[in-house]
Amino acid sequence: MNEAARRRFIRKHTRLAAPGLVPEVRLQLATEMTPLWRATQKTLDDLDLPPPYWAFAWPGGQALARFMLDDAAVMRGRRVFAFAAGSGIDAIAAALAGAHSVVASDIDPFALSAIAINARANGVEIETTASDVLDGPPPDADIVIAADVFYEGPMSARTQRWLRRCAAAGRTVLTADPGRSYIPERGLEALSSYDVPTPEELEDAAEKRTTVYRVD
Repeated sequence: MNEAARRRFIRKHTRLAAPGLVPEVRLQLATEMTPLWRATQKTLDDLDLPPPYWAFAWPGGQALARFMLDDAAVMRGRRVFAFAAGSGIDAIAAALAGAHSVVASDIDPFALSAIAINARANGVEIETTASDVLDGPPPDADIVIAADVFYEGPMSARTQRWLRRCAAAGRTVLTADPGRSYIPERGLEALSSYDVPTPEELEDAAEKRTTVYRVD
């Protein structure tokens, strides 16, 4: 599926909506009123689509976006790199908070298409990259942000190592997590916590306590 087809698919299967904790940002999201919300794994397999993580405003992304918008001085004038950006909510929030430039990375081409659509809807410019950065050097940025990245064992381990390399290289590294199973047990400084509204179909709870951390 080419870029134009991906964008048509995204617009057809989602609708522009504001996440509960971040009403300043509007995203193309799957909701109970859209086809993607009701799609089964078989439907996705038949369409040869990866899981549509980009179609939801996950709690970590919402919390990190809220943190950046509420303390915009952290972002103002900085070069920001958003890892595993998904819908782009945190990348967009960084841009709205005054970042000098924002690069959003994701290996899912649908996510990159969604980020482009969402950035335009919010009147910001986001550069995107599909590179798998985890085995590479820290990005050329002042701040690295990564939300909802500790949900699976091997991926979490790789991500932790890379984020620590970024911090050791002098980057400010911010992450946010609602208490996933594979969150690091040490090396995180809690900065702020939020009660994030979440669809129970996604998180088995109507609200998730989610914390923003600085990686040591």
